[in-house]
Amino acid sequence: MREAREMGLDSVGGLANRMIMAKLGPEGTGSLACVSRRFRDWADDDSLWSTFCADELHLPSPLDPLGNPMPTFKAAYQVWREAFGMYPWPLVTRVKRCWDRLKSWLVANFPEALSTLRKGASEDKINKLENALQVNLPVPTRVLYRFCDGQALMSAEFSGHMLGNPLGLIGGYSFYDHEVNVYLLPLSQVVRETKKIARRMGFNSRSEYIVMGNSSTDSAKIFILNCADGQLYVGTRNFARGGLIPCVPNELINLRPDSGHMRQQDAMLLWLEEHGRRLHDGIIKLRAEGNIRSINLFPEQAPHCTAAMTNGVKVRASAVLAPEFSDLDDGSAKYMFSYSIRMSLLPEGCIINGLSFTSCQLYWRHLFFHANDDLISDVEGEAVIGKFPLLHQGEAEFVYESCTPLTSSSGSVEGSFTFVPGSLSDPRGDPFEVELARFPLQLPDYIF
Repeated sequence: MREAREMGLDSVGGLANRMIMAKLGPEGTGSLACVSRRFRDWADDDSLWSTFCADELHLPSPLDPLGNPMPTFKAAYQVWREAFGMYPWPLVTRVKRCWDRLKSWLVANFPEALSTLRKGASEDKINKLENALQVNLPVPTRVLYRFCDGQALMSAEFSGHMLGNPLGLIGGYSFYDHEVNVYLLPLSQVVRETKKIARRMGFNSRSEYIVMGNSSTDSAKIFILNCADGQLYVGTRNFARGGLIPCVPNELINLRPDSGHMRQQDAMLLWLEEHGRRLHDGIIKLRAEGNIRSINLFPEQAPHCTAAMTNGVKVRASAVLAPEFSDLDDGSAKYMFSYSIRMSLLPEGCIINGLSFTSCQLYWRHLFFHANDDLISDVEGEAVIGKFPLLHQGEAEFVYESCTPLTSSSGSVEGSFTFVPGSLSDPRGDPFEVELARFPLQLPDYIF
């Protein structure tokens, strides 16, 4: 009691004391509650614990970790601390923020994918995975799975869709007849896929590598976690011979306490945090094919997406690395990039020499491919992927996606398209060129 008087807490009103307790935080409030009955009564005020739940766990109502209602915020906070007591609390709150951010985007934009997220795995289930695969998961990945045990994508609704199941949380891309859409594996499937890959690729039984995500159509694109160093890798065409590319900058991974504080972060946590940021910032968005939507990994914003306007025709373009077609052993085609070019005609139409036309049609393309700053390919010819898109004013973009190999990890594409006002069958004027602004082909810091 003497210590409380020295702090001045016994001489001020209850509201002021609760404000002070709010600044002390949950642990300080718990300690202060032991001083006297009066302080214990103030510390039991549920508005105080609602503040703690909001600040640390972003809970709008008292819920336990499985989403079940609790009688009070204080009871909810206590259950959360007990459920995750074996982990550093700052890491737990960080992982919850990561999942909350992803789920809030899904709620607003992609609720059909939200419904595929599974409830968190138990400690017992995580321990069974470690025993089955003889690994120790990095602590951040363990906590990630405590909040969400991957995705359940066993719906027959999409069995014939070209992307397989398009509801993968990570998303994908397409070019020609190649389609990928990556989802996070539940722990039971992590075990099955890891054992399957180990047999196929010849990993030994003590390998630290486990499969965390893959394409929902086949195993063309695979993400593998190294449990020893915490790095996440994506497989290349020759990954059976060690062809793996890191998905997160190595210098960011830290699985040890820093200056006495637990600031653990492995690649899985950093990867999902970055993915959430890109979704919320609109760097990547949804694409629609009929009534079916999926997350599209082609960037939508500068500097990775460029845009040019010529005579009312807008051309946007961007690229992604296609690691599953890259070959780190092949000096002539080391990296494969897929690129997406989107064309549209503005609502005011196509304007040529002061005349406005409601449509125009593509006739010719002329593209320049660079590796670093060196021109390596000059391609021209009719159409794009065999199509002559007819653009009408104000209609949705025409999108075509292709790919190109690159010997270096950095390059670019630029060029032009030739359009005819009106249509090819009924031209209304002379052909005109439309600019394709240079866009980068770049091995990224984060690979999805």
